[in-house]
Amino acid sequence: MNTTFSRTLLVASFLLSSTTSVAGGFQINEHSATGLGRAFAGEAVIADNASVLSRNAAAMMMFDKDAFSMGMTMVKPDVSVKNAKYHSMSGNVQADINYKHVLGMNIPTGYTLDNSNFSQTSTSLTDVDGIAETAIVPNFYYIHPINEKFAVGVAAYSNFGTGTEFDDNYGAAIFGGKTSVKSMNLGFSIAYRINEHLSFGGGLDVIYGVGDLYRDINADLTGSVNFINDKDGSTSHIDLGGASLKINALDVHATGVGLGGNIGMVYEVNEGSRFGFSYKYSPEIEAKGDVKYLAASQQSDKIYLPLPDIAEFSGFHMITDKTAIHYSIQWVGWSAFDTIDTEYDTIKEYHWKNSYHYAIGATHYLNNKWILRTGYMYDQTPVDELTSISIPDSDRQWFSAGFTYNWSTNTTLDFGFTYLIGKDVQVNEHMEENLPIPSLTATTHSDAVLAAIQLSHTF
Repeated sequence: MNTTFSRTLLVASFLLSSTTSVAGGFQINEHSATGLGRAFAGEAVIADNASVLSRNAAAMMMFDKDAFSMGMTMVKPDVSVKNAKYHSMSGNVQADINYKHVLGMNIPTGYTLDNSNFSQTSTSLTDVDGIAETAIVPNFYYIHPINEKFAVGVAAYSNFGTGTEFDDNYGAAIFGGKTSVKSMNLGFSIAYRINEHLSFGGGLDVIYGVGDLYRDINADLTGSVNFINDKDGSTSHIDLGGASLKINALDVHATGVGLGGNIGMVYEVNEGSRFGFSYKYSPEIEAKGDVKYLAASQQSDKIYLPLPDIAEFSGFHMITDKTAIHYSIQWVGWSAFDTIDTEYDTIKEYHWKNSYHYAIGATHYLNNKWILRTGYMYDQTPVDELTSISIPDSDRQWFSAGFTYNWSTNTTLDFGFTYLIGKDVQVNEHMEENLPIPSLTATTHSDAVLAAIQLSHTF
């Protein structure tokens, strides 16, 4: 197996794996407590506080005062892997491995396996749950109306992220291990009102991502290995004995930065009815970092990671003096996440598909102090042909409720709660698509509970 290819493939798989994110793929929707309480129905046009900036810059023209919002969402996933069977290799090895020493690393150049014999073994693994960590997703937004025609704003939130960790003794360590990926989106936006009905907006997004990965690989081998130095012919010998070997396959810390953008529009039919549309361009991230691959430490190759564009259409309508309905259709262009490339080669195919989120909700303005809201979302997964215990993604249903307490005329406290239900997914995962082992079959399932709090103020 080509060492550079294998190392880069593992790094790419790490940066793009997802477990705790609670939208399709590794997208994060949790941008505000108000949005969470209505399952993000109508999110691109309601504009009840500054958090609308995360979805539609044009909605800034609905504010006549400076406004800020800040909050956080607690995401508690419940991810399980059941009925897993690990297919691996065991046997007697009599190997000669040639290598050369380059930049502090021993690089294999060839091998022979005379008198070696191997067999495939299948092991049933213990069911595991609680492998996804609880996460806190913060956010901050500020909107400044310049005059009746212009407004500017700044936003800080996350669009993508995940985290999972299997026990050290998990039998399929090459597919388990530890994964942590976090991103931060810093956005700068401007909006312009054309007339009393129509407004446009747009901005730039700087996306910074950081991630860590640890993977082991284990095998039951007997026999011996001779390592032969190509330069001087010197040899070293390792007796494998009869023990189960566990070797660190990958230890990675990687970072990347990309520049994206967004545009949006709001059409206000009247004071109680309006529509919004937004489009978010997500950049291709160039990621690199420190890689420890099979005990050889070096700088990783450049890896280009395509993130999906996101489009959203929302509506908001007052149906009585105190009650409104609202809805959203969100399209996520996950088909862009088809292959992962380096400067020289395509190293991994994912075959993800575009997905949609459909959300509907209602808001009831109870009195001067209390606002009640609820919502439902059907959230499609982009995962299609290739499944994984690192991506236990499925179509999901969101059941949401929340409320606002008007602390004063200018200050509000918002709370949101969601129970998210996923489906069972049958997984058939391979380390390399063209090799039968190592591989894993399993059933994954992921639910989640989300709770959010937010403070908003106008002045």
